[in-house]
Amino acid sequence: MDDSRRRLLWHGMFLFFLGLVTGFVETKFSNPRMGLAAHLEGVMNGTFLVALGAIWADVKLSPKWKTAAFWCALYGTYVNWATTCLAAILGTAALSPITGAGHSGQPWEEKLVTLGFTSVGLVIVAASLSVLRGLRRVAA
Repeated sequence: MDDSRRRLLWHGMFLFFLGLVTGFVETKFSNPRMGLAAHLEGVMNGTFLVALGAIWADVKLSPKWKTAAFWCALYGTYVNWATTCLAAILGTAALSPITGAGHSGQPWEEKLVTLGFTSVGLVIVAASLSVLRGLRRVAA
């Protein structure tokens, strides 16, 4: 089994596990609704990584692009979960009008969470586009 494929599967299961554990403590966060979102982010992003690992052999990219897609996927999934946890802990509402309703953090906390969510959005879109391109290509 390709090492990067196996690593995606491992990280997927680990992130899934982190999402499950987050579910046990979601009511302890400053914003329990955001805690629930963090639980779901861990579970869903873990599942995404497992699915990506399952198709990884079919992603036909140059080694450089495949490495970039791998690390972008890991960054996007872990930082998405971590930023959502941070938002739940701090009680921020940055970029989360529904789960953050009625909550507000310090300006620096809001900026930190905004930076996290913005970076995740950009990186996970880049990873997705790379994988989509790699699934369209035929092996040389």
